[in-house]
Amino acid sequence: MSGRDALPPLQCLKAFEATARHCSFTQAGRELNLTQSAVSRQIKRLEEDLGRPLFERVPDGLRPTPAADHYYRVVRRLLRDLADETARLRRHGDDHQLTLATSPTIASIWLSRHLPEFQRQHPHIEIRLLTMEDPYRLDLTEFDLGLYYHLEGQVDPPGLMAETVFDEENVIAVCSPHYTRHHGEVGTPEALLRQHTLLVLEDHFNDWLTWQDWFKALELTWHEPTHCLRANSYQVLLNATLAGQGIILGWEQLLADELRQGHLLRALPQALPSLGKLSLLIPQHRHLTQASRTFQRWLARL
Repeated sequence: MSGRDALPPLQCLKAFEATARHCSFTQAGRELNLTQSAVSRQIKRLEEDLGRPLFERVPDGLRPTPAADHYYRVVRRLLRDLADETARLRRHGDDHQLTLATSPTIASIWLSRHLPEFQRQHPHIEIRLLTMEDPYRLDLTEFDLGLYYHLEGQVDPPGLMAETVFDEENVIAVCSPHYTRHHGEVGTPEALLRQHTLLVLEDHFNDWLTWQDWFKALELTWHEPTHCLRANSYQVLLNATLAGQGIILGWEQLLADELRQGHLLRALPQALPSLGKLSLLIPQHRHLTQASRTFQRWLARL
């Protein structure tokens, strides 16, 4: 391909597509994990390559020029097709394989109990689990669908749209029967803070699920607890809870089987409606495979 006919660099096209979609260098940068100035430089390079301006500044941000508006639709379609084909090849061309991205906790506590029924109904679909605590670290080309607790408007992984799995969800305090046998019933929120061990998650992504916020939202008196066990992994803390090491905040629907089977019990009667909901995360601008659509329909019937 001659220099005159050479295509623009892929990173410039990705920056252009994101900027045109958001009408903002800043929001495009967040999605692409780039600074605002880096996105601006990519757009300038593309404008120099094409020999024409692509955006004009308006009071509320950016507006694509008429030529850029048409170019955006072409680039968006090509990037989507390229992502689809890349994902297909990475899955070795197997249309019957479904890669689910999720957190280790959801995979071990919830999916492990429900997936056998899905596999019984759809034995031709091969399941692959990709576990990662933070959906911000996901590579959209490496999975088909995601399952995470999603806080609408505040925790929105770029390039994904969310469909709620549980319409209603409560956050409750739970512990194991083993813990109460050795440490006694909790009794009151005040006793919880003074006499028991709180398991505390140190994770910037999940900092909307904290003991302090739970107490304050329920209009309970909060002060720093006497005893804590801290970790940056919810799965580690949940395993510690099951082993009788303390009391943790958990989602009632997610832990329903553990509660029903008596592996966990409610440490306090109070319940707080959850800000985050278990959600199916669907990559935008991608054609869903048949396996993905089958799983999506199955999940909606649970």
